Amino acid sequence: MSTQRTAVVTGAARGIGKAIALRFAHDGHKVAVVDLDEAACQGTVDEITAAGGQAIAVGADVSDEEQVAAAFERIAAELGAPTILVNNAGIIRDNMLFKMTTDDWDAVMGVHLRGAFLMTKACQAFMTQEKYGRIVNLSSTSALGNRGQANYSAAKAGMQGLTKTLAIELGKFGVTANAIAPGFIQTEMTASTAERLGVPFDDFIKYSAEQIPVQRVGQPEDIAATAAFLCSEEAGFVSGQVIYVAGGPKD
Repeated sequence: MSTQRTAVVTGAARGIGKAIALRFAHDGHKVAVVDLDEAACQGTVDEITAAGGQAIAVGADVSDEEQVAAAFERIAAELGAPTILVNNAGIIRDNMLFKMTTDDWDAVMGVHLRGAFLMTKACQAFMTQEKYGRIVNLSSTSALGNRGQANYSAAKAGMQGLTKTLAIELGKFGVTANAIAPGFIQTEMTASTAERLGVPFDDFIKYSAEQIPVQRVGQPEDIAATAAFLCSEEAGFVSGQVIYVAGGPKD
């Protein structure tokens, strides 16, 4: 059996983050369920504890340095030194470039890139001390470019560059860093995209599935399974990689 560790998952109140938190708990880890609204995390925590796992809800704005510091202080005190980190927190502020506001740009960069930077900087202090760490950053197939997502695409491409640099800098401390780039995953976020496009979600899913080689859209559990592998002890020789979990090849 693998060693029980403390895992931190951001944006874990719902969607992909929730699925990853549940999977880590199933794998025997203690989980800090982090999201902007602490109350929103309680559902994930309750599911984990009902199944016999250990988890706490932590409310924090990942783009706020003081809140991140306070979050890690609490996580370390209540669950132990965190050595697994998944930077999943994300928002979308989609618009065509000529209509995109500076606030739309800054908000998306703040949560994705500044958030991942602050969370990782705080967490690596524990990882390097423990001489063990697993970092997974959530990128996206949008990193390759996507209409109406100049901000999101740039942020998700940035996550890949950050990941590769973390792998280089932290490898000697027994820390790996990898990125997962999901394709179409059925979540509340993709539902809001369908709404923005004025398309019924069921139709959006059906159309999207037809474009995917495996002929289905992804589920949050597909991403959780990949994160579970990358954060396992046996994945210690996998670092600096970007894994497209998209039901087919991506360039």
